[in-house]
Amino acid sequence: MIPIIRPWLDAGEEEAAVRVLRSGWITQGEEVAAFEREFAAFTNAPHAIAVSSCTSALHLALLAAGVLPGDEVVTVSHSFIATANSIRYCGADPVFVDICPDTYNMDPSRLESAFSPRTRAILCVHQLGMPCDLSAIGEIARRRGVPLIEDAACAIGSEIRMDGVWQKIGKPHGDFACFSFHPRKILTTGDGGMITCTDSHQAARLRRLRQHAMSVADTVRHRANEIIFETYDELGFNYRMTDIQAAIGREQLKKLPQIVQRRRELARNYQHLLAGISGLRTPHEPEWVRSNFQSYCVRLPPDCNQKGVQQVLLDNGVASRRGVMCAHREEHYRALAPEFSLTYSEQVQDQTIILPLYHDMERTEQEHVAMVVRQACAVEMDWGL
Repeated sequence: MIPIIRPWLDAGEEEAAVRVLRSGWITQGEEVAAFEREFAAFTNAPHAIAVSSCTSALHLALLAAGVLPGDEVVTVSHSFIATANSIRYCGADPVFVDICPDTYNMDPSRLESAFSPRTRAILCVHQLGMPCDLSAIGEIARRRGVPLIEDAACAIGSEIRMDGVWQKIGKPHGDFACFSFHPRKILTTGDGGMITCTDSHQAARLRRLRQHAMSVADTVRHRANEIIFETYDELGFNYRMTDIQAAIGREQLKKLPQIVQRRRELARNYQHLLAGISGLRTPHEPEWVRSNFQSYCVRLPPDCNQKGVQQVLLDNGVASRRGVMCAHREEHYRALAPEFSLTYSEQVQDQTIILPLYHDMERTEQEHVAMVVRQACAVEMDWGL
């Protein structure tokens, strides 16, 4: 079976994990601090705060942005459900806007019509590693006076040209950017996440919130030569990252430029191999972005049935996934706001599939995937499966 993704892990990550196990300190210690410094340097962010997942990163970022029960956050439905869930964790309501039909990212032209007196923030998504239009979205956020949070779960290593300069996603370009290190992502720590921000006071608060809002970090307490009693001045959370994860992440970060370069090469290969399939659309990369191609998502010809194509792929040893989900189609969000009408979001969920892409993918594997996609599309159009 050709998998969707295979993490690039080797002796470097193994040795890093063993180093932590031998150290005697295995959670949120010096390895986490070092990973934060190195991640901030990579993204050119002033501050980076490691947490247990991107979901927890989004939750904390929204809280830090001042999102309260009864507020609204403008976002997209076309994203993994964690995006919308993180808003609900704050007691707020997501207000969904539709996506652009070419990039599958938030359509800035629809943003302001979604605003209300309850709007507290914008939560945009860099879907599948393709940066969204931060220039347009950021301008609206500044003019409206609301925080901008980037769901950059898939986008580590992606870049965007702003003011004529190429910049990494994660600087951040809004108030916070949130990343995922799940095994489906191109930098993995098994699970885990990171928040980047520019404000030192917000960074300090986020570090407290991830550890039950403890006033004094346990690393500080353990190094002290006098007894310290900590306090807990607000509601906090257990969103810590382990040192084992961080040590693995540091090794992954060293490889990241090579991983991104390789994925871009593989994406170009797919572009060539899939050319000529009538009606099939490969990813659209605007000239002002450089995607990391965390996923390679193709839009099927109109006459093709998504599940039928995926079954043909599976029968021929190729894993695939359906297009990105729409949260508003799930029961909780249908009950919350049944009036949402998101035409492009729904079309893209129903008409796209994600193909295998991983660092050590061989040319012959890509050729096999492309051949089976071509056959599957032909079968679907001929027989209407």
